Amino acid sequence: MSNDITYDAVRTDFIEKTGLITQAEGLPRIAGRVFGMLIFDGEVVSFGDLATKLQVSRASISTSIRILEERGLVKRVTKPGERQDFFQLAPNPYATMLERIHKRNRSIQADIAETIRSLPANSEALGRLNAHANFYASLDAAVAVALSELDTSRNTSAMLQPTAPKDYADDA
Repeated sequence: MSNDITYDAVRTDFIEKTGLITQAEGLPRIAGRVFGMLIFDGEVVSFGDLATKLQVSRASISTSIRILEERGLVKRVTKPGERQDFFQLAPNPYATMLERIHKRNRSIQADIAETIRSLPANSEALGRLNAHANFYASLDAAVAVALSELDTSRNTSAMLQPTAPKDYADDA
């Protein structure tokens, strides 16, 4: 890292870029910023601290957390004696993201196959529809490879970790 770029600047840039990526995928940018912060910091964060650190409203955090929880990317945790909720990155969020893509691709492939079955055998659209179906089949195969590689790397990492899991809820 260059001397003129601070850790905080790199962190902020990553969080903002993650927000833009998420926005490009059709989700709120704030949800991406929450996700980016949880990835970068690796800590359990309170609801209030998310709003303060990201400088956004509690309502925006609430909406974003709900979306991220529904997608299995963020996990809600509690602390004894604390009334507010805390959040952390869910276990294996990247596999969860890939599984969602895999499921969506399967649905798209089924829709294309239904269209192909509905057409007469001599339809001029069949070649284009088959190419479209092949695209999604290829994408689906690539996602399956990515899931397998992710699982392999996770298992390899698990073998290198201590046997007792770290309780993140006690750290914050």
